[in-house]
Amino acid sequence: MIPTLPNAAARRLFLHLHGLGEAPAGPAKGADLAALIARIGFVQVDSITTVERAHHMILAARRPAYRPEALKRLLERDRALFEHWTHDASILPVALFPVWQLRFARDADRLRDNWKRWFRDGYEAQFDSILNRIAAEGPLTSSDVGAGEARGRGGWWDWHPSKTALEWLWRTGQVQITRRDGFQKVYDLTERVIPAAHRLPCPPVDAVVDWACSSALDRLGFATPGELCAYWNAVTPQEARDWCKTALATGRVTEIAVEGADGSRRHSLARPDVLACAAEAPEPPARLRVLSPFDPALRDRARADRLFGFHYRIEVFVPEAQRRYGYYVFPLLEGARLVGRIDMKARREAGVLQVRALWPEAGVRFGAGRMARLAAELDRMARFAGCERVGFHDGWHRSAA
Repeated sequence: MIPTLPNAAARRLFLHLHGLGEAPAGPAKGADLAALIARIGFVQVDSITTVERAHHMILAARRPAYRPEALKRLLERDRALFEHWTHDASILPVALFPVWQLRFARDADRLRDNWKRWFRDGYEAQFDSILNRIAAEGPLTSSDVGAGEARGRGGWWDWHPSKTALEWLWRTGQVQITRRDGFQKVYDLTERVIPAAHRLPCPPVDAVVDWACSSALDRLGFATPGELCAYWNAVTPQEARDWCKTALATGRVTEIAVEGADGSRRHSLARPDVLACAAEAPEPPARLRVLSPFDPALRDRARADRLFGFHYRIEVFVPEAQRRYGYYVFPLLEGARLVGRIDMKARREAGVLQVRALWPEAGVRFGAGRMARLAAELDRMARFAGCERVGFHDGWHRSAA
């Protein structure tokens, strides 16, 4: 019989490893902010500003003192971080740049055929000219290139060839994002963005696989081979399975059964001391917190469903009439439970954080005490979003528990 990690202990451990197990407090700039990002692995970047962009909300949920200027300084001045692709565009510690070179090479192989099917012809012919132009003129945006090229009105599939070329050069590591103007990417040569100390040769593939799987396990606490593979999205499923087999045979990991929110058990791998670590994980504070839908603790929707009994779906691309909740709804964390979700939007021109609806999870009651905790969190969110007060949309509703 393999040992079982009870659901309550699994939640505590998982939230602790993601920086959500302790009271939200502490310094939120410089080396302290860089250390927080390294602890949780990466911060997903997203353009939607219903309240504030995802990367800012992720950090503010853990450190209320956080302000976006601190992240901008680490990225653009200190060069302690860089932006690239995990499962989506993300901000990563610059110390990972050597291992990320395997991702660059594999992206070049993987995307080559796909992009020829997806995009207009002619982008490959722009590679050298764009690199030469950046070298001579300095950083460029997609608006600066492609003079005379047809510019479509569609999404990413309708990029003009020079825009496609810039994205290719970024995805394959030949240029980097030196800064964002608003939310527009500004590209420069890699050697002018990544400090020389981190522009090291890529380690051997087996070393990168070991780093990817081992570091993912240390941030997840327990995982299947598929979850380890998906964490950084930097190795193949077969490489993750082979790593797990070897790590199990050598005693680096052990098998456990992780209890889900519904009482089911799922076989996973963990470090041999996982039960002790889970027992020592702190009880998360009762304070209620608004999370970004792209928070690292919720990125794996299936895992969040199993562990917390919280089913979440982004409804941005769902027709309004078919939405169950709303365009962009925020999960609510209280202690080790996801207790509800809230639809709200920052109306900065009016100075109001406007609440449209609140949905408690099944079995959760928003009585006077919980509503007071929610009100305090909404006041914090309003200030963070640059609003003066919290308001309630005409016809707003609070669903029954």
